[in-house]
Amino acid sequence: MMVAVRSADRMPPTTAVKVLGAGTAACVADLVTFPLDTAKVRLQIQGESKSTGSLRYKGVFGTISTMVRTEGARSLYSGLVAGLQRQMSFASVRIGLYDSMKQVYTRGSDNAGIGARLLAGCTTGGLAVAVAQPTDVVKVRFQAQVRLPGAGAAAQRYSGTFDAYRTIAREEGVRGLWKGCLPNITRNAIVNCSELVTYDLIKELILKRKLMTDDMPCHFTAAFAAGFCTTIVASPVDVVKTRYMNSAPGRYRGATNCAITMLMKEGPQAFYKGFVPSFLRLGSWNIVMFVSYEQIKRGMMRAHQSWQSPV
Repeated sequence: MMVAVRSADRMPPTTAVKVLGAGTAACVADLVTFPLDTAKVRLQIQGESKSTGSLRYKGVFGTISTMVRTEGARSLYSGLVAGLQRQMSFASVRIGLYDSMKQVYTRGSDNAGIGARLLAGCTTGGLAVAVAQPTDVVKVRFQAQVRLPGAGAAAQRYSGTFDAYRTIAREEGVRGLWKGCLPNITRNAIVNCSELVTYDLIKELILKRKLMTDDMPCHFTAAFAAGFCTTIVASPVDVVKTRYMNSAPGRYRGATNCAITMLMKEGPQAFYKGFVPSFLRLGSWNIVMFVSYEQIKRGMMRAHQSWQSPV
């Protein structure tokens, strides 16, 4: 019995297992960290929109507290449906296909250099955006939408997730659902490279030097480092992406114009608005996602082997 379990652990997961496991693990991570992501969006758009009236958000926990007090606890999970739709399509591609893309760039070799890993991360990140961009646009719009008590349905931008898809397509055209696609491709190329490559390299280093075994403490350490590196590198692009996707039609001529406008009106510090919630969110998201992903892969491979070799 023990031999069978160890054999299953050593079996390399199939591409289908990685794709399904990545999407599932990302959904688990989103469920845990979504309030932090919503707080990050509110902090990032602060200074741009007057929709919040006199509300001013101060820090991640102050933002969460203000939202709960003025809009109710449900506001922290506004856009969750689109967020889960995004992760099932987005993470499945960018994380689930990462190892397969490394094999493409190394022509089947198991010894992938830093260049091949970076190319694999950029490729799967770009592909994921092409697939999942509409879900990201809707998620950001919902998270930015303030729901003040007594304001009524008319004050809300969208009544539901599918209404948001329809309304955006009707009012802004189908292209509206891919609004911010270019900054999002840039962001996700950066995020994928820093997140997956950092996790990949640190995990490999830990195992090579036998500092830890290939188990939860190793996965936790590598995931935490990946989240920290990603936040530092990706925050400026993430803020521009959020501002641009949430903007009314015609407000900015493009992502570059959005970045220049932010710099001129709010200064360079605007690019790191919401940094603390970004780190709290990305750090915790990476930990939950990668730990879940590793365990889901192992569990699915054990189940796969038991179906093939029933006792």
